[in-house]
Amino acid sequence: MTIKYLLDNNFKPSLYKKGDVIYEPGAHPRAVYFIKSGKVRMVTVNDDGKEFIQGIFKANEYFGEPALLVNKSYLAYTIATQDSEIIVVKGEDFLKMLKEHPDFSMKLIQTLSHRLFYKSMMLEELANEHAEHRIRTLIAYLFKDVEHSQELKVTRQQLADMSGLRVETVIRIIKKLSDQKELKLLRGKIIRI
Repeated sequence: MTIKYLLDNNFKPSLYKKGDVIYEPGAHPRAVYFIKSGKVRMVTVNDDGKEFIQGIFKANEYFGEPALLVNKSYLAYTIATQDSEIIVVKGEDFLKMLKEHPDFSMKLIQTLSHRLFYKSMMLEELANEHAEHRIRTLIAYLFKDVEHSQELKVTRQQLADMSGLRVETVIRIIKKLSDQKELKLLRGKIIRI
C-alpha cells in the first residue's frame, strides 16, 4: 500500500520527533505504521541497557504488522531516529486493506519473508563466534540495496548494534575490509565497490 493511496483515502500523518518512542515492548498492537518521511529503528534492550537493532525502517516502508496479525504484544521498542511523519493505520483498517487489495497482501507476504530471511541469517551469524565473519555477512546483505560506488547509509554504531559486537571491533573490521579492497572508505563513509 503506497503512502499516496493512504493520503488519497484521508489517512493523516502524525509527526514524531527524533527520539520519540512509537511503541514499546509489552504494548498491545492496535495499528500498522507507514512512514511518509523520516526513519525509525526497532530495538530490543538487554538487562545492561545495550540495544540490539532488529530493523531500520525508512520512507515508504511500514512496521508493526507482525504483532498485529498474530495479536501478540510488541517485543521491541520502535524509536524515531529523525523527525518523521508516520501514518498510523488502525488494525481494522489494515485488515480491510488486506482483504480488498490482493496485490498489497502479496507485497506484505514478500516483505515479511524478507524480514524472516534477514532474522534467520542474523541468528546464524550471531551463533558464529568470528566477529569478522559476522560483519562481512551483514555488510554483504546490506549492500544488496546499494548501487556500486554508493554509500551504505548505516553507521558503525548501527552495525555494532545489529551484530552484537562492540563499535571498536566493527571499526577495526571495516578498516581491514577496506584495506583488503572489499569495500571503500571515503571520509568515514562505507562505499560499495
